[in-house]
Amino acid sequence: MRHPFRSVGAQLSLALLLVVAAALAIVYVAVVPSLEKRLVNTRVSQLERTANQLRPHVDEGWVMSPDNVSTAATRSGSRVILVQPLLDTLLDVQDSLPGDVSKDIERDSILARAIRTGQPEHGTLDQGGQRYAEAAVPVRGGAYYLVLRDSVQNQFGSVYLVQRRLLLAAGAALLIALLLGYGGARMFARRIRRLEVAADRIASGRFDEPVHDPGGGELRRLADAFERMRVRLAQLDGARREFVANASHELRTPLFSLGGFLELLDDEDLDEATRQEFLTSMREQVVRLTKLASDLLDLTRLDAGRMTVEQEPVDLGALAEEIAEEFGPVAQGTRHSLEVGSAEPVFADADELRALQIGRILVENALLHTPPETTVRLRAGLDRGRAVFEVEDDGPGIPEEQRQQLFERFYRLEGTRASGSGLGLAIARELAELMKGTIEITSPPGRTVFTLSLPGAGIPAAQPFSREKALPTGT
Repeated sequence: MRHPFRSVGAQLSLALLLVVAAALAIVYVAVVPSLEKRLVNTRVSQLERTANQLRPHVDEGWVMSPDNVSTAATRSGSRVILVQPLLDTLLDVQDSLPGDVSKDIERDSILARAIRTGQPEHGTLDQGGQRYAEAAVPVRGGAYYLVLRDSVQNQFGSVYLVQRRLLLAAGAALLIALLLGYGGARMFARRIRRLEVAADRIASGRFDEPVHDPGGGELRRLADAFERMRVRLAQLDGARREFVANASHELRTPLFSLGGFLELLDDEDLDEATRQEFLTSMREQVVRLTKLASDLLDLTRLDAGRMTVEQEPVDLGALAEEIAEEFGPVAQGTRHSLEVGSAEPVFADADELRALQIGRILVENALLHTPPETTVRLRAGLDRGRAVFEVEDDGPGIPEEQRQQLFERFYRLEGTRASGSGLGLAIARELAELMKGTIEITSPPGRTVFTLSLPGAGIPAAQPFSREKALPTGT
């Protein structure tokens, strides 16, 4: 059973409700006591001012009679008490209220403080279950004390009224917050649900429907991120499908050829020369399959991030000599001229085996895609702190619109006579990038140059690459 408060909508509604409740509680705690204190202090100050206004009249001979005390009480809006202290006993109490009040006066802490200090005093006190504001001032040189007292119930009533209205407002605010929070949370939850559905759709391999969020803010940015992911995954899925289809085609062709040769070899009337010819063709197809399998394995490792390199100083000049020696017989068989530049040491920070693999790919590509009687040149040199290895041929050149496509998997130039798998240059570029290098191509008419650039090992940064020095004077 799904817990009701585990949904995003419920959690957001509850969170908003708690925030509003906390804010209202803070306002209540801050406002009500402050208002109460302010109103009481205001009344105490009023009594003190009134007492100070009556004080000169008493000093100037005001007749201390009950009528005058009552009149003063009426004018001040408070209870007026005139007290004559004698030693420790309070005598001759004139009060604007009838009755015996001597006991109240004896318990009056504010009056007692004024008698003790001989100075005006004011404040609040509790008597008979009620709270009063009071001011006591000495008159006639301290022979008498004028006391003004008033209940603060009216002030408390105002506070209670504010309190009730504040509580009502808080209740209404909480209700509105609950409704708005619930509505906003439902809308927010629907947006999240749409993204959840989109994520599930992408996870299931369906990339046809765009991911869109009509709102704004973080969810809109999240939806845009999902959309970018969908587009990228769609591209990768398309590339994967194309890769599988191309790989299947490349594997099927030599396998079909091998199957046909095997059937022909079963013919007992087949002469020995033809049989040897078939066997030679079969060996070529096996070599083709082996190379294709190796290329596919390298691509799989590169895609999975399991291809590792161990970079160390590698002499690209010696590497060029080694590759030239290896491809010498191949160049003779294809009627190409293979030249190597200066054999001076040029050290790159690279993996020797992977650098050799890249060099072989570039040289093989040049021999396969250039006409006979042309020259393929290998050279190594320096260029602005980097070590470079170049393979140049005298072929017809490559159209500009096709140059970058050369590095795509299974891509083959239109109209070429070669029948390679179209994986070599793609592998070469990814291996170069793995070693923090690059492969670039320049191909004006009648000339094509592939340049492998790698981090230099102990190379001065300002030393330029010299083709004249790298090129042979003859060959």
